[in-house]
Amino acid sequence: MVHGFSLTDDPWLLLPSAAGGPAQERSLRTALLEAHEFGDLVTEIPTQRPAVFRQVLLPVIFDALGRPADEREWTSWYSTGQWSQEQRLRLEAYLDAHRGMFDLFDPVHPFGQVAGLRTAKGETKSAGLIVATAATGNNVPIFASRTEGDPFLLTPAQAVHWLLHTQCWDTAAIKTGVVGDPQAKAGKTTGNPTGPLGQMGVTLLVGTTLFETLLLNLPAGAPPTSTDLPQWRRREPADPRSAGTPQWQVRVPEGLLDLWTWQSRRTRLFPETTDEGLRVTRVLVAAGDRMPHTPETEPHTMWRVEPTGRRNPGGSRGGTAPPRRPLRLQPGKAAWRGLDALLAPERQSRDAGERTSGFATSKLLDQAGGLVSELGEAYPLRVELSGVAYGNQSAVIDDVMFDALPLPLAALGADSDIRSALLEVAEQAEQLATAVNHLSADLRRALGAEPIPWDKGQRPGELVLHALDPLVRRLLTGMRGLDDLERIEAGQLAWEQLAWRRSWEIADRLLQAVPVGAFVGRSISPGEGKPERTHRVPLAEASFLRRRAEILHRADAVRRDSSNPDHK
Repeated sequence: MVHGFSLTDDPWLLLPSAAGGPAQERSLRTALLEAHEFGDLVTEIPTQRPAVFRQVLLPVIFDALGRPADEREWTSWYSTGQWSQEQRLRLEAYLDAHRGMFDLFDPVHPFGQVAGLRTAKGETKSAGLIVATAATGNNVPIFASRTEGDPFLLTPAQAVHWLLHTQCWDTAAIKTGVVGDPQAKAGKTTGNPTGPLGQMGVTLLVGTTLFETLLLNLPAGAPPTSTDLPQWRRREPADPRSAGTPQWQVRVPEGLLDLWTWQSRRTRLFPETTDEGLRVTRVLVAAGDRMPHTPETEPHTMWRVEPTGRRNPGGSRGGTAPPRRPLRLQPGKAAWRGLDALLAPERQSRDAGERTSGFATSKLLDQAGGLVSELGEAYPLRVELSGVAYGNQSAVIDDVMFDALPLPLAALGADSDIRSALLEVAEQAEQLATAVNHLSADLRRALGAEPIPWDKGQRPGELVLHALDPLVRRLLTGMRGLDDLERIEAGQLAWEQLAWRRSWEIADRLLQAVPVGAFVGRSISPGEGKPERTHRVPLAEASFLRRRAEILHRADAVRRDSSNPDHK
């Protein structure tokens, strides 16, 4: 006999104490009610974190307490540092009233699943199917330590995390056809998109305690409408939007609760009692609801904004689509290289009745930018960015991306001196990488070779960005709480002086590796009617030094004023 597993009362959330004590598994009830006593949520892989917050933690709070009506009420919630006695009682009552909906193995309403979900032939698959880090099917290496036929055992706590992860990040393409899905053919359902978070780069705000993290990710605004419900309250078969039946729809979310708990897959876990205890050994993953596009109410993504506010033809639902698209992360690219999107507040352009082209930051970062006076400019805000890169028709996961940045709150203001300084630093780093790439290209031409193609191999500019990465992160931390322009300028000068040396170290490596023949150089004719260009090592070096001085103009000015003649 398989016993139940209650997300409400059984431990499954791994949380350290706020004081830095060891992480221990806690129940949903303990995690929420005592959120001020806990630090950062610990998960097996970073992409599980937004899945847990969006699928469980945030919607429970939103459904039980509502959300702050505006920034003033948000501040009143935050100022106490923990839930008020009234809020605690309402959370307790909510968890008690819906306790049955949070049983992972309930025979009627299993959490996040469809009871009795089955195929026509009764097939199931290994539990490894929902584990993004496990090789399954044709992806299992020939000489791997396990085969597709070996049992894959998940504890209930592990199964919850991977179930939530599947709803958010699952791969696209063909899914198993199940009984009751009218659109299944030949035992399959085709055309499935990835999970909703797979369409964007997720931006999660992190505070000093779990309580603060929850509030930072709770946008202020109107309460949910009567039709905006979390998936565990949409389980009646008569409800056309029910998440408890094999049928699915193409539709837009009713609101934040619907969006956060979106059921992109119809799933079922198959537990059994083993010598090690209760384990999930088999699963079934079928087609689920599909969004025509990411709604503009999505609070956890940055946006690429069209040049005007006009709607684009060719979209779904009436031939229109939002004039913005979620911004995706790029594999191997540090988060600070996207500061122009992170630090693109909308409140000023919104107040002016305008919409500018380029980027818009997430609604939550935009909200945090308006709370600087309440949180304090020195507040240690951390921004976590996560995403998934899919391969071959989005049917496989190629890469899981994650980065975390310390972000000065003052940088979120459109007229902030810190914002201007950080954007300049990010641009300088990119320009230095380009300068080193140009140096590499000139040195290769001096040898009679072609430059490294921009889309093939590793160009030396990437080494520059890698060397500058810790410097930028140190600067981001150091800019917290600064409100004096002179100190900001001093920080920029210190950055430029360090970047001056680091970029030369990479450039010098290239110069030292050049054979003697390159000093003679090569003359190349760019085309008819144009003069020949000569490429030699001294010319390439001089060009780089000149460009570096232009980019790092503060450091160059200091060095020119010093008595040291060595400008390298």
